[in-house]
Amino acid sequence: MGQGAESRRAQANDGELGAAVARAQEGDEAAFAVAYRLVQPGLLGYLRGLVGDEAEDVAADAWLEIARDLGRFRGDGAGFRGWTATIARHRAIDLLRRQKVRPRPAVLEQDMLDLPGGRHTEEQVFETISTQRVLALIAELPRDQGEAVLLRVVVGLDGPSAARVLGKRPGAVRTAAYRGLKRLARQLGVTEDRPGALGESR
Repeated sequence: MGQGAESRRAQANDGELGAAVARAQEGDEAAFAVAYRLVQPGLLGYLRGLVGDEAEDVAADAWLEIARDLGRFRGDGAGFRGWTATIARHRAIDLLRRQKVRPRPAVLEQDMLDLPGGRHTEEQVFETISTQRVLALIAELPRDQGEAVLLRVVVGLDGPSAARVLGKRPGAVRTAAYRGLKRLARQLGVTEDRPGALGESR
């Protein structure tokens, strides 16, 4: 199944996720397992885009921190996705620093363009190729675009949530995701002939 469908499924499960997190905070271990099952696939995909083969180890470290700090979390299912992505990103950056390979700084810091996330492009690009191929293509994007695409499409975060994870303005993240998706579409030969194919209009 494509990554676009995975993102929609993640967002659809946010109600179930929020309920599971609330029960887990009361000590329900089975509910924590439900939360893990709902979040882990997207989180692992995001980490694969950041640290490649180290993703599972980084995810394991992140989940230890998530479990330890679960009682301090406040929010709903979507908020939990963002919170876990933030923790995972910090663990990934720690690993990259230890390896002395720092993420490239974002080149896009402007908040001038308010472009939508490109739902049609996500469907065209991600539903037709394998996860491995997606991650290989995303790895070729500039860092800001790649992370924005991973958070929006793979993890299933909305623009403001992705912006909080990255510590950037929502407009900058939307623009980076849009440009990344447009570049991926070009690489895959996806046509842009139908109106709104790249989300130019709402």
